[in-house]
Amino acid sequence: MTIQRMDNVAIVVDDLKAATAFFVELGLELEGEAAIEGRWVDRIVGLDGVRTDIAMMRTPDGHGRLELTKFHSPPATAAEPNAPVNRLGMGRIMFAVDDLDDVLTRLRAHGAELVGEVVQYENSYLLCYLRGPEGIIIALAEQLN
Repeated sequence: MTIQRMDNVAIVVDDLKAATAFFVELGLELEGEAAIEGRWVDRIVGLDGVRTDIAMMRTPDGHGRLELTKFHSPPATAAEPNAPVNRLGMGRIMFAVDDLDDVLTRLRAHGAELVGEVVQYENSYLLCYLRGPEGIIIALAEQLN
């Protein structure tokens, strides 16, 4: 048996409202919000007394989803907000965009900063890494004609 598809990627955040606004500005659509708690979630994640709020985001094509999770209980553990891109664990999330300069301008208004530079890969793509809310690294790719 093989998997059917990847359903979503989850990111734990401290400021759910700011993270949601950032990803809406990027172009994801807010699919829904919910408070999650109860013994069933405790059993799934292996923690006791879980109380969270989530925002489920979806890419415009409907094929990708991002779950933003704010833990109220137990509190989230600290992360290094400016960790380098070569740290162990999830490194970044990449999105294809139509106009890289426009997206960068809009995301900078939400506190995003370039990690390095915007570069051109061969004659195929403009690429960059940027740091979004709470140190989340986002990669953007604009395909060149």
